[in-house]
Amino acid sequence: MKNSIVIRVCMGPAGIAAGGRAVLDEFRKTLTDKKIPAEISNRCTHHQVGCMGLCARDVLVDVIIKGHKTSYEFVKPDMVRKIVDQHIIGGEPVKQWLADGHMHKFLEKQVKVVLSDCGVIDPEDIEAYISRGGYSSCEKIFGNFSPEELIHEIKLSGLRGRGGAGFPTGLKWELARKSEGNTKYIICNADEGDPGAFMDRAVIEGNPHSVIEGMITGAYATGAQKGYVYIRAEYPLAVERIKQAITQAREKNYLGKNIFGSSFNFDIEIKLGAGAFVCGEETALIASIEGQRGMPRAKPPFPVHKGLWGKPTVINNAETLANIPHIIRNGAAWFSGLGTEDSKGTKVFALTGKIKNSGLIEVPMGITLREIIHDIGGGLEPGKHLKAVQTGGPSGGCIPAEMLDIKVDYESLAKAGCIVGSGGMIVLDNDDCMVNIAKYFLNFTQSESCGKCVPCRIGTKRMLEMLERITNGLGQPGDIEKLEQLSADIKSGSLCGLGQTAPNPVLSTIKYFRDEYEAHIFDKKCPAGVCNSLLTFTIIEDRCKGCQACAKACPSKAITGEKKKPHAIDQSLCIKCGACFEVCKFRSVEKA
Repeated sequence: MKNSIVIRVCMGPAGIAAGGRAVLDEFRKTLTDKKIPAEISNRCTHHQVGCMGLCARDVLVDVIIKGHKTSYEFVKPDMVRKIVDQHIIGGEPVKQWLADGHMHKFLEKQVKVVLSDCGVIDPEDIEAYISRGGYSSCEKIFGNFSPEELIHEIKLSGLRGRGGAGFPTGLKWELARKSEGNTKYIICNADEGDPGAFMDRAVIEGNPHSVIEGMITGAYATGAQKGYVYIRAEYPLAVERIKQAITQAREKNYLGKNIFGSSFNFDIEIKLGAGAFVCGEETALIASIEGQRGMPRAKPPFPVHKGLWGKPTVINNAETLANIPHIIRNGAAWFSGLGTEDSKGTKVFALTGKIKNSGLIEVPMGITLREIIHDIGGGLEPGKHLKAVQTGGPSGGCIPAEMLDIKVDYESLAKAGCIVGSGGMIVLDNDDCMVNIAKYFLNFTQSESCGKCVPCRIGTKRMLEMLERITNGLGQPGDIEKLEQLSADIKSGSLCGLGQTAPNPVLSTIKYFRDEYEAHIFDKKCPAGVCNSLLTFTIIEDRCKGCQACAKACPSKAITGEKKKPHAIDQSLCIKCGACFEVCKFRSVEKA
């Protein structure tokens, strides 16, 4: 409409944490108090949306007037009245609060498919999704596609699973379709457990109906009449929104009996996971739904032949399913035209770590790491230097700065000893110790191992013990070779993907940062100054103000000195905890 006004407030987790609810409430109150003329107020909507992407600058607010969008960053409730007075009523944007420049740079090289409606529609309103073409792909398939034709279309698109392994989606559906049995299932795997990853969560929180529509399509293609959304209970907002979406879809007869006026019956149930990382593995996830302990089982048989309760089962992650409606609406050729020859389409990444513009991004497969880090992410803070990018979460690896021109796709990252994974991407700078990073991720996978197979249960424990020794200054000649050999044994002998990929962070850091391992082992030094056991803390006398903050913080009473006079550290008592370094406001404590 010519005079339409729309206000969008980010209500993803970052937006809520930054105060999004208070901002949204203030807009509602101010628009009422100001008694904006009816021709404006009657056409003005102010609503919540999912993650807008640029999480580093939340709360983000879009003001759209006559089709022109203006974005504001770091919005607080006390800024709302001025935005309403000066911009909405007066027609003049508040320039000092604009995010347009940052947002343009952030979005310039992104291609949004899965996230095209996230940050645009109210995720709790099915009509908002329908107004953007939602559920039209389901209406299309029931009137125009046989299951076999539908599977052929997905195969032509080249869509591969976005959960980590990259298995062709159409082939998986075809195998399930051909499996014998009248009872079949489809499962949405939203059990996202990688540290620093929030892609599937954001998709469900920002556009849950896209996942449901993808599940309906997959069910029709494979012959499944029951679906499950397996999602971790630690995602309360995502759980609430997918529950609402399922209820709304049932009310529209998009779920239930004879959906979309067809003879096809399909419904969805939610299953809450307890946060076990191993339940991201297909067979462990199935065991959890069945009420058993989440532990992988040997394959074959694969779930498409014998899965949930022994019946053929398709498991796709949330991002994979959210691609399906777009492929059906726009055609397989359109989707296969995005990305590379072997890695089609786009990929959603959670860009975090030592980067200016952290957040949620969607990029075409084949984009370079350099473009992601420097163009989309805005680079690192002044004075900091890129050391590596960790991709693929605990199962992934670290790519050094000198390889920034590597393409981000399944094949290129695999050749570098990394994986795309579910989409975690952590930027590391010169203050990060690569041995410590490897230890962090291995500690995670070791604690998340289900313990069923010996290589994973015992092997990762032995590797972790070696890394702990190395970072504590007790490394020995030959430790690097032992880590490499043990990694090979664990990868070849483990039952499931958790154990098979657990050594990746260690192997990739040894491959590209072997000098840091050698410095820890032979020189007893941590080049990044992270591993406290390898550091010496000293007080610079001419900087010390004698405030005694360090002495009070020291748990071993190693620091002595009179008030307002320079202090000193007794190295024989120092336990190298770093407490003195952390509390000193005058930078008089140095570590080396």
